[in-house]
Amino acid sequence: MARTPQDITDAELDVLQLLWKHGPLPIRRLTDLLYGDSKTSQYATVQKLLERLESKECVARNRTANVHVFSATIERDELVGRRLRAVAEDLCDGSWTPLLTNLVQTKKFSEQDRRMLRHLIDDHEAGTPKKDRRERK
Repeated sequence: MARTPQDITDAELDVLQLLWKHGPLPIRRLTDLLYGDSKTSQYATVQKLLERLESKECVARNRTANVHVFSATIERDELVGRRLRAVAEDLCDGSWTPLLTNLVQTKKFSEQDRRMLRHLIDDHEAGTPKKDRRERK
């Protein structure tokens, strides 16, 4: 079942970044990673962020132990794609050309990046499935 795109706030994104980097974590550990020496109010903030992410189906809660552990259920690539599509719609009438042109003109790509981009374009034109393209990285 496809997820309904919902906006992710910057604070929610900070939580997702930690879950992508560290894997499943309890609230206390997330709070410590976000705030250092955390206070009760910061713990409550992280708890609320997790509840919102859970309602957006971006995190899942494992309730099998006394301490609930949260994990990301949305992959970074999925969120990147969602946000890029939204930018293309909002700023470029749905066209990807201005986004890609801007990236190419303002960023210096390494040889590896250029090679990967060429493979992506070639594979896309040939109809190669996305999974196969990722294996070439």
